[in-house]
Amino acid sequence: MNVTEPFIEFRDVSFAYNDRPILKDLSFQIARGQLVAIMGGSGSGKTTMLRLIAGQVRPQKGQVRVDGRDLSTMSHAELYEHRRRMGFLFQFGALFTDLSVGDNVAFPLREHTDLPARLIDDLVTLKLNAVGLRGAEKLMPSELSGGMARRVALARAIALDPRLMLYDEPFTGLDPISLGVIAHLIKKLNDALDTTAVMVTHDVTKSLEIVDYVFFVAQGRIIAEGTPDQVRASDSPWLRQFIDGAPEGPVHFAYPAASSLEADLGLEVRHA
Repeated sequence: MNVTEPFIEFRDVSFAYNDRPILKDLSFQIARGQLVAIMGGSGSGKTTMLRLIAGQVRPQKGQVRVDGRDLSTMSHAELYEHRRRMGFLFQFGALFTDLSVGDNVAFPLREHTDLPARLIDDLVTLKLNAVGLRGAEKLMPSELSGGMARRVALARAIALDPRLMLYDEPFTGLDPISLGVIAHLIKKLNDALDTTAVMVTHDVTKSLEIVDYVFFVAQGRIIAEGTPDQVRASDSPWLRQFIDGAPEGPVHFAYPAASSLEADLGLEVRHA
């Protein structure tokens, strides 16, 4: 990938939870203003990559740089400012269940700004209008459908017009119509706000319709990357297995145990 001005950059990043390695010497770049998908099997390190970009965890080796700055060298105050300029759409929305729709969207504005209440109310109206929910301010999360709740969460995520958006499985649990609406909104808002966005997802078909570039992760490394057209045309066995959802292929379903089942059960194996 030829990137002249990376907004996000991983430089030889390695990360492990205790003694379990997750990412190994990972290097890649994402250009400013791009909408990028990260795909791969469960447990491949995709969400960990989001956490590293957000500064929630730090790599044991290498650098994670956002807008030219190494996150591991930031102070607590600098990390707070980094996150203030970032929007995060959680897998199931993560709305505050005791707050109304309007108060959910207003929360980051009240937390991070000193704007007057009237202006915050106007901004809430604008953000809800952007996701097609103007007039729903008084509803409670329990009164929303899954698709509506995800749109409210998206309105909250863009409340501060973030330079960086992170999406963790934004399509999970949605019906086909709601999924299409959310995908369209993500693309539309990303273009309108000129935001750099990283989306972790398993939805190959819908993601390839809206993203600019795709990284595929396996065993802690990027094993393939390309534009949506390049991905669709690829004859890589790994990509074909993932895209086609095939049970057989280079990616194995079983966890890589250190010993055999027979040894764990204390069974004697006889060979003919």
